[in-house]
Amino acid sequence: MSHKPSVLYFEDEPMSRMVMEMLLKRGLGFDDVTIFEDSADFQNRISNLATTPDIVFLDIHIEPYNGFDMLKMLREHPRFERSRIIALTASVMNEEIQMLQDAGFDGGIAKPINQVTFPQLLERILDGDVVWSIV
Repeated sequence: MSHKPSVLYFEDEPMSRMVMEMLLKRGLGFDDVTIFEDSADFQNRISNLATTPDIVFLDIHIEPYNGFDMLKMLREHPRFERSRIIALTASVMNEEIQMLQDAGFDGGIAKPINQVTFPQLLERILDGDVVWSIV
């Protein structure tokens, strides 16, 4: 990808938000990073973004709309048809991984984020790979 990607992240856990912001901005030099600490007013927020994100990270266990709800709304929004939508989850049960895949996520990454492997995973996702790193 020739330009620095635009990233949108929904996460209610402060430490996860801090780590992701540090990784994306300081570690990878991304400057277009938007992070929301809840999913309230979701439709308005995504409609009012200055740029359409290349990649959207969704915390699965967030309120009031969970990751599955947000995925459905993003998939129905024409602006986000090219965005890669990745689930972030701390729960790693096989049934949930299957549910994430069935729901149509473009991949999933376990929390807490592994700061060593994350840059390579992100590069693969941006290259179009479907990445399931939930172990």
